Amino acid sequence: MYQYSELIKLSTSYAQRMNKLSRRIFGEAVRDTTASSRKVVRLMAQQPDNKNPEKMVCYYPRHVETGLLMMKLREYGLFRDEHQDFKDEMKRLRELRGKYKYSPAIDGWPEGFVRKKKQKKSEA
Repeated sequence: MYQYSELIKLSTSYAQRMNKLSRRIFGEAVRDTTASSRKVVRLMAQQPDNKNPEKMVCYYPRHVETGLLMMKLREYGLFRDEHQDFKDEMKRLRELRGKYKYSPAIDGWPEGFVRKKKQKKSEA
């Protein structure tokens, strides 16, 4: 009995058709190709560069850390943020006009202020 690999090597028309079908099924080149054609086939079989993990650069800037660093440098006077300066100036002018928005979470509770606790309804 012949094995399949030995049958494929034969030059009969059946063996050639089976070999061609096998190559089509498994994604190989169906006919013998030139070196330049094999290069094109190899390039098309690869993943594109933007999806290839070996060539893709996985870099995202550290926005949070950079922002905190800039705020700290601004407190020390080593960095000037004109937009934040403008917002602070507008807040200061708003306070002078008496239009300040009070936020206990940011500003804390004023002195002498006591929060009223909700009283439970007593059962009668």
